[in-house]
Amino acid sequence: ALEGKGVHVVTVNDYLARRDAEWMGRLYRLMGLSVGCVVHGLSDKERQREYAAHITYGQNNEFGFDYLRDNMKFRLVDYVQRELHYAIVDEVDSILIDEARTPLIISGPSEESTDKYYVINKVIPGLIRDRDFTVDEKARSVVLTDDGVEKVEAKLNVPNLYDPEQIETLHHVEQALRAHTLYRKDHEYVVKDGEVIIVDDFTGRLMPGRRWSDGLHQAVEAKENVKIENENQTLATVSFQNYFRLYTKLSGMTGTADTEAEEFGSIYKLEVLVIPTNKKNVRKDQQDTVYKTEREKFTAVCNEIEEKNKKGQPVLVGTVSIAKSEVLAALLKKRGVPHDVLNAKQHEREAEIVAQAGRKGRITISTNMAGRGTDILPKAKESGETKFAPVTAAEVDAEFSRQHADWKARFDAAIGKYRDECAREHEQVVSAGGLHILGTERHESRRIDNQLRGRGGRQGDPGSSKFYLSLEDDLMRIFASDRISKLMETFGVQENEPIEHPWLSKAIEGAQKRVEGQNFDIRKNLLEYDDVMNQQRKTIYGMRKEVLAAGAGIPLVWFTEDAKTKKKTRHEKMVSWKDQEEHFYDLIEDLIIDIVDEAVPQTKNDEFHPEVLALRVREQFNTDINLAGAHPDQEKLQLDIYNVVEKRLKQKFETLGDDFRAYAQWLYLNAIDQLWKDHLLQMDHLRQGIHLRGYGQKDPKIEYKKEGFELFQIMKGRIAASTISIIMRVEPVQPQAAAPAQTATQTQRPAQGARGGTLPPLPQRRASRTIESHGDGPNAKGAAVASAGQITRAGPRVGRNDPCPCGSGKKYKKCHLPLEEGGAGASAE
Repeated sequence: ALEGKGVHVVTVNDYLARRDAEWMGRLYRLMGLSVGCVVHGLSDKERQREYAAHITYGQNNEFGFDYLRDNMKFRLVDYVQRELHYAIVDEVDSILIDEARTPLIISGPSEESTDKYYVINKVIPGLIRDRDFTVDEKARSVVLTDDGVEKVEAKLNVPNLYDPEQIETLHHVEQALRAHTLYRKDHEYVVKDGEVIIVDDFTGRLMPGRRWSDGLHQAVEAKENVKIENENQTLATVSFQNYFRLYTKLSGMTGTADTEAEEFGSIYKLEVLVIPTNKKNVRKDQQDTVYKTEREKFTAVCNEIEEKNKKGQPVLVGTVSIAKSEVLAALLKKRGVPHDVLNAKQHEREAEIVAQAGRKGRITISTNMAGRGTDILPKAKESGETKFAPVTAAEVDAEFSRQHADWKARFDAAIGKYRDECAREHEQVVSAGGLHILGTERHESRRIDNQLRGRGGRQGDPGSSKFYLSLEDDLMRIFASDRISKLMETFGVQENEPIEHPWLSKAIEGAQKRVEGQNFDIRKNLLEYDDVMNQQRKTIYGMRKEVLAAGAGIPLVWFTEDAKTKKKTRHEKMVSWKDQEEHFYDLIEDLIIDIVDEAVPQTKNDEFHPEVLALRVREQFNTDINLAGAHPDQEKLQLDIYNVVEKRLKQKFETLGDDFRAYAQWLYLNAIDQLWKDHLLQMDHLRQGIHLRGYGQKDPKIEYKKEGFELFQIMKGRIAASTISIIMRVEPVQPQAAAPAQTATQTQRPAQGARGGTLPPLPQRRASRTIESHGDGPNAKGAAVASAGQITRAGPRVGRNDPCPCGSGKKYKKCHLPLEEGGAGASAE
């Protein structure tokens, strides 16, 4: 922070970001550091102010989406984030590992109808599991059988579901099957106010605004008979893995990182260090108890809760889903046992419930406990039961001045009373055994179980933990039921009879390790595919920034990374309008090379048609050139065409001035954004079908990289062709005589366009940027230089692509041309 480059402190939700910024902000401000907090709902101006602080707190989603939104803007001054220098990630395993499979996506609506989802949804209830389709819960996939295909074809009146024309229908049928079989209400999602909202697997929190992709969310909406939102087209996307790797320095903290040390090391190049506890942990972790059925398990859980409650021992019960928490709550209600429920439906009372969960006899049922942000202490919170009444400042001042001494005495007495009560209750809770953690199911990840266990026995306090499981639990049923069923048969376990043994705990831990390994492979596989898009994303965003930096008076900053050491090096330069013009000349050069390559015969037997080449030049550059009698000499043709086209474009820059430069810049950005959006859609389609290359004995990842690169090169060529084609068609038109007032007004308008019309109006934000950069101010001189006439040289004219006369071997445009033109482009190298 003292370097002035900023520190981002990343948390899992807005509540924790606000709380931490308030708590720690007092200390930082005392030390002369400013503190900001980025939360949902802030305007761009407010976000700029918060990011400008030395230390900025915020949710991981907010940081990621601000990065994407910045790279869709049309002015550098509108960017809210500074360079990504240093990030400290709270609950680092939750954000960098659990969230790694969920990309951040900014999308726009598509034009497709939603009727198909309703039609297909009506077909699904008529299909029979294991006869018409099979479900693989490990792979989270559903496959139609031959009988199922015939039934779907008949109901949808489709002759062949696997016909290439019906491939989209097949995809939506499979997604509808997944929605009905693998995605359960109050487990993976909830329905709230007529909207399907995803539930985070790892934290149990609702994630409003997030949607599943590839038509899955629409399939779930059709299943729940709520309004179906259009499937959106991706405009910008980034994974958390690649976003956080953009930071020059990255660190984090969590209580449960050790089990994921390999992944932190291989993907993020982060070393995991285990810090000893402040006080010795005296919590007693008991062996798992396994029952045959879920009904038996919940009966045993309720019995233990009642037993602990009679002793006055507080109990925290962990469940894996909202539905399971509500089932257990209903069973306790039948028995008349008072309790609190903390899940995504009661998140508004979260801090209050968690803060009081350690009190004597308190029973709290909760979904996953990661990132709650509040310690559960085995005592009452002094302020937990306080009631407040509003009073005015004047009343407070008057009363305070009259009764200051009396108030202080009463306040001290009240605090002393509560402190004594809390101390007595704390002793009672400790003597009863401290906070008891009761898990009702094992999670796929050992970290989540450790987070639940870690709620008890904090800071040297006593506590205990125990997990109750059944063979019907998801983890046991999918990954470990066969082995444990054999163990139960070996021991002759009867109904309502549990089994406890170290072998059993070891088998369950082995199942969790297999699932963790499988999920790690999935994340690693996704990262390898996303790395392709990441390189392309960096290139495109770099292009945009360089275009925006031209003449903006803001330095262009970028980083390079050493392939071996992974050390990042910071670079900075100012980009002038002259640099931007040079870039347009480079685009023209590349286009001419491609056009000539296509036109010149590759073999002696092929004929060369100069008139076809001249027509192609006319189409691309709106420039007539006489190539009659020209020979198929590639270098000479390229140079001749380039000199003609370059001269025309240079005349436009000199004649039309700043308005034309701003318009050319806007055209370039518009082409980049539109074609990048189309490219993202193409890459999505490529990604969905690339696995089929494996059947042809080809590595899908290598094929994806190769074809993705080819598509990217095609897109870059289209960006150049589209931009230059329009720029070359803009022609100056002599303004008609007008009254002085009208003439003065016209100078503020864009230059006149071809065919007597005007240029399409620039966006308002672009026009304002042009006025700021080239008005009466420090940039006025630069603007005058940029629009000066052609420079006269003492010696013979040297073409831009000719060898430099100095003998360096470089092209003239890359060597002495910038120096001869006043040094405008000398900083580009």
